[in-house]
Amino acid sequence: MILRRALAGWLGATLFAFAQGTAWAQISASSEFIELKPAIPVSTGSKIEVIEFFYYGCPICYELQPQMSRWLVVAPNYVALRRVPVLSLENWEPFAKLYYSLEILGQMERLHWPVYDNFHFDGILLNDEKVMVDWVARNGIDPRKFTETYHSAEVQGRLAKVQEIMKTYNLRGVPTIVVDGKYVSSARLAGGTKQLMQVVDQLVRRARQERAQ
Repeated sequence: MILRRALAGWLGATLFAFAQGTAWAQISASSEFIELKPAIPVSTGSKIEVIEFFYYGCPICYELQPQMSRWLVVAPNYVALRRVPVLSLENWEPFAKLYYSLEILGQMERLHWPVYDNFHFDGILLNDEKVMVDWVARNGIDPRKFTETYHSAEVQGRLAKVQEIMKTYNLRGVPTIVVDGKYVSSARLAGGTKQLMQVVDQLVRRARQERAQ
């Protein structure tokens, strides 16, 4: 448990490592965000895309959730949130598969926060498939249907897309938030999870203004 949390915390603190030759440029050494040059196309049409890269085992991602939830209540209606469960180490895959299985079954909004709570606060090892199946059953999901979904080609396809988007954004840490394919911030850059959502709110409005120009 201690080793897992220490590793997750280290990954949360070590937020960005850029590949040689990347076209990204940091605005300044003290900046609360990084600007991507060139910007990466989004798939949300007229809405401002906000991507949250996360890992259920990361304590900083867990700390971010109440801040994110409060922000979503007051966020402009032109915002489209997209959550991406990051794949890094081999033992990260079960959590990503859990996320997409719950999403496919229409249970993600109901159980997203409980996954964090039950793992970090209650110590339930939800990255273990057997524990996971028992947990979803206790939360009103047919365990057979969940297991079929968990091992489905659809979930594998979504994991493949995660690998692609991680390469696209050259992602190296969580939590990371990308606004409109142009701006990247994190708890470390912003100075904390509360400050991160304040920065995200500002970047969303900035991106909206830039689109209008």
